[in-house]
Amino acid sequence: MKGIVIKSTGSWYLVRAENGSIYRARLRGKFKLKGMKMSNPLAVGDRVEFNLEEVDEETAVIHKIEDRENYIIRQSTHKSGYSHIIAANLDQALLIATLVSPRTSFGFIDRFLVTAEAYDIPVTLVYNKSDMYDQEMEDYQRQISYLYSQAGYNSLSVSAFDKTGIDEIEKLIQGKTTLFSGHSGVGKSSLINQLVPDLALKTSEISAFSDKGVHTTTFAEMFEVEAGTYIIDTPGIKELGVIDIPKNELSHFFPEMRELLNQCRFNNCTHFNEPGCAVVDAVRHNQIALTRYQSYLSIMQGDDNRK
Repeated sequence: MKGIVIKSTGSWYLVRAENGSIYRARLRGKFKLKGMKMSNPLAVGDRVEFNLEEVDEETAVIHKIEDRENYIIRQSTHKSGYSHIIAANLDQALLIATLVSPRTSFGFIDRFLVTAEAYDIPVTLVYNKSDMYDQEMEDYQRQISYLYSQAGYNSLSVSAFDKTGIDEIEKLIQGKTTLFSGHSGVGKSSLINQLVPDLALKTSEISAFSDKGVHTTTFAEMFEVEAGTYIIDTPGIKELGVIDIPKNELSHFFPEMRELLNQCRFNNCTHFNEPGCAVVDAVRHNQIALTRYQSYLSIMQGDDNRK
């Protein structure tokens, strides 16, 4: 039988078969012995082949993982040197960000965009909690949206609280498989509840002490909005370590830098302190945003991205 993984709890998975039936499944042991440096060999969105267990036809054993079209990946926070697949086989991703309570850093946003760019996954930036903005914050959000539009990324300003922009998200996700990602507390589950009220996903208040989100989504899970339209909800990400991108290729995944690469004096330019660097020159002339360039340097140096 063939199906798609719609929920991952680590050792057990929920698989929706082609006939619509949902089975509790486990991965055949040998997949974990292939030497893959993955903390999760199987992710939500993976297409698989499986057999029902003879003793219990309500459970199944997955024996084949089909080749992935793409995926979003990060460094594992639990196993050093390992990577973790957030979700696979995506049509697009919505990165849910907030400017207040909690604040999403440029470093985090740019790391997500680089990872998605590496696997050809379109991203729209969705700024939630617009109901909390004053005029100054509205102006600031417009500036940030313009900054990212210059790099080729669209932005939406929405509010799960008063439903501002929900109709725009509905149009955006129509007929696609869409990953919702972001820090804990940015309102991923609240937005999904507005899109699919019957789900009634658990949400939580922001910690007054730390102004950080509290994890309410424990495991990644795919939900069907309507025929052909799927949402993948994921646990909040504290850090997003970029992985599997060689440093000499990193600038290829900043679209505004990629356009200038053949204009640098040296083919192996790192865009740091080499003479005749077109990227550095573009930063100096405000053609590339300073925050984007700082994120590039931060990733190159392996710095933390939470600030």
